[in-house]
Amino acid sequence: MSQELPPQAGADQPREALIIVASSGTGGDMQPFIALARGLAARGRRVLLLAPELQEEMARAAGLPYRLFGEREQEQAVLDNPDLWHERKGWGVLWDGLIPQLDAIRQAVQALPEDEDCMVLCHPILVPMAALARAARPDLRIVTAYLAPSNLCSRYDLLTMGSLRIPGWLPPAGAGLLWRLLHRWFNGLTLPGLNAARAQCGLPPAPHFFEHMLKTPNASVSLFPRWFAAMQPDWPRPFFEGGFLPPAAPAGPGLCAELETFLAVGDAPIVFTPGTGHRHAAAFFDAALRALRRLGRRGVFVTPHAAQLPPALPDSVLWQAHAPFTALLPRAAALVHHGGVSTMADAMRAGIPQLIVPYGYDQFDNGQRAKRLGVAEVLPAERVSARRMERVLARLLSGPGAGRACRELAARMAAEAEPTRALDCVEEALLGKPGRAAEKSGARPALAEG
Repeated sequence: MSQELPPQAGADQPREALIIVASSGTGGDMQPFIALARGLAARGRRVLLLAPELQEEMARAAGLPYRLFGEREQEQAVLDNPDLWHERKGWGVLWDGLIPQLDAIRQAVQALPEDEDCMVLCHPILVPMAALARAARPDLRIVTAYLAPSNLCSRYDLLTMGSLRIPGWLPPAGAGLLWRLLHRWFNGLTLPGLNAARAQCGLPPAPHFFEHMLKTPNASVSLFPRWFAAMQPDWPRPFFEGGFLPPAAPAGPGLCAELETFLAVGDAPIVFTPGTGHRHAAAFFDAALRALRRLGRRGVFVTPHAAQLPPALPDSVLWQAHAPFTALLPRAAALVHHGGVSTMADAMRAGIPQLIVPYGYDQFDNGQRAKRLGVAEVLPAERVSARRMERVLARLLSGPGAGRACRELAARMAAEAEPTRALDCVEEALLGKPGRAAEKSGARPALAEG
């Protein structure tokens, strides 16, 4: 299913290239790319959103032309698999779910008229898809936008390898050895399926998955600021340093009446969420409830999957399937979450401390970066208990250090707010020249060549 593409320019106007914006995964992966697609469309660019069938509601709500890929039942099976959130098994579950969809971008490109000029902006995990599309369009321009720095695999700024903390004294050569060991294991997971798909398209096998992901794009963009992770010598070039995307305006009036009433009748609550896509967080919420009782605090549990909640919540704890964090977090005492980048940035803007409970993927590294800034503590999901959660939250809420660091970072983010920076970088990376907003202002995003 899809919506109509925007019309081509008239005969007396230059033809506008179509930008295919592709992402996959949970809401935290989809929302930034939808925001970029909407921003590009608002600047007059022709955009086609490419999204998994399971995320059709989000794609439709974006108000953009869209095309779906994959099968809902298959994607649902991935989310229903508890190993998706296992530190070591999760990548295999994720990749097995993507293998049947590897041809999605190529099919989208082939469905266009032969004279249709197009380019691709995609999530890093979909770069292999975009590379297959080059078999149909050898001149296809590919740009990838990185939500988190750990996916760039730097030897010079390595904080964690999963839950393993990497000591700061480890030289780049030692970090490179760790990456090679991890990538050897990861190649065994990914390359058989990837190279089978490449062979069907007449392409040579890729010898190394992450090297393929990093080197295939024509340009790369960070969707995080340099004070969160500065550009490193081994990041791909050309590289554009963007920033956190501005928070999306909440749909509708903001907080629902039930949540407004709850917030008005007591102390600021602690907000807990394991992420919108997590369906296996019963232990997280059970520990959260017991920690709240030990602390004598109120709480808000945010998850669309009510089956993982404790069977009976007291009046001091409110469940919400969804809540706009831009409206909720400034009225909260703290946030306990999985370590997704967008959620973390929302808490930083709100100036509240965070307890980050990473399960896998980039979450461990994100947590350590927030901890390095003084605004968070990290408690890996495998070590979560009510007692540990209580102790860390008590320290965050009572000690002066975290509160001061949170206020200072929130003030810095407000003072440095550049709501169009990430979009400017994406537009310039796509076009190979400053975008329309930059042309008008004369400003250029930060660019590193190599």
